[in-house]
Amino acid sequence: MESFNSFWTYAQSVSFGGNSLAVYITALVVLVAVMSILRVLQNVVLKKLAELAERTETDIDDTFITIFSTLKPPFYYFLAFYVAVLLLTVGDTVKSLLDGVLIIWIVYYAIVSLQILIDYAIGKYAGKDADEGTRIAFANVGKLLKMVLWVFGVILVLSNLGVQVSSLIAGLGIGGIAIAFAFQQILSDLFASFAIHFDRPFSEGDYIVVGEHSGTVKKIGIKTTRIQASQGEEIIISNQELTSTRVQNFKKMQERRIVTSIGVTYDTPNEKMKDIILIARNILSSIDGVRFDRAHFKSFGDSALLFEIVYYVKSSQYTVSMDVRHEFNLRLKEIFEEKEISMAYPTQTLLVSKV
Repeated sequence: MESFNSFWTYAQSVSFGGNSLAVYITALVVLVAVMSILRVLQNVVLKKLAELAERTETDIDDTFITIFSTLKPPFYYFLAFYVAVLLLTVGDTVKSLLDGVLIIWIVYYAIVSLQILIDYAIGKYAGKDADEGTRIAFANVGKLLKMVLWVFGVILVLSNLGVQVSSLIAGLGIGGIAIAFAFQQILSDLFASFAIHFDRPFSEGDYIVVGEHSGTVKKIGIKTTRIQASQGEEIIISNQELTSTRVQNFKKMQERRIVTSIGVTYDTPNEKMKDIILIARNILSSIDGVRFDRAHFKSFGDSALLFEIVYYVKSSQYTVSMDVRHEFNLRLKEIFEEKEISMAYPTQTLLVSKV
């Protein structure tokens, strides 16, 4: 013990570089201790998170494991070195340099951690069940957010290093406004693309009607959406136009409503007119996938007694509804012929008086 006290007294009396030997020894002990503590602490935290991840069904704990795993030994070594240097008397230049490096390292790991959380959130919202267009849209949003993070990170580092960033921020603001004006239409289509992917008024493969155009959505791009028309040609519509107009989406339709109007001649007896409603009901009830709604003697036309028949086809497919309409019309005409019910066609009666 006396020998240690003697050595410590000697170490306190010997000075170089503005610090005694005892201070250097203390800083070295602190350096080793902090490095060991940080290393053990990370291993303990990772082990506890791994055990928690095995007991839970959520995957957020796996994300935190990934975040803690990004902290590599060089960061521990520098952090321990920084704490040890705090015990020493060093020049302002060295201290400012170490502060700057520490700020850069902390900002870097903060941005990396936030990027991991962004990837987790995007992967959670746009999972395997999402279509390709939605995944691309979320990936683009993720890239945009990460870019913004790095811009703020650089500004934060420069600000803490003593650089005047007010002019830089003002320049970025003016430049951003200029870019926004120059690419106004492109940005409008870009944000409209995000709106389509997030709101999902339609998806690829849906049959939609936009104004006078109709067809199947083939691709939702960043700027435009491509539609394959029924006639075969490809229609390209800007995303901004799609989000600012009325869109009919037939893919969302569970069943199709069909309204059929028929006219019989004015000399049709009332008994046969009553039979028309029963005939329509019986025919539609016998067709699979059809729900009868109503049938009424609607009005007196110019040259016909008009009936309106309404029914639903339990399918969103246009061809299926046309097949049902085809079968109904044929069977209705066949029964009309059997019962001698005459369908009307436009006629005019000309009365000529003798002079």
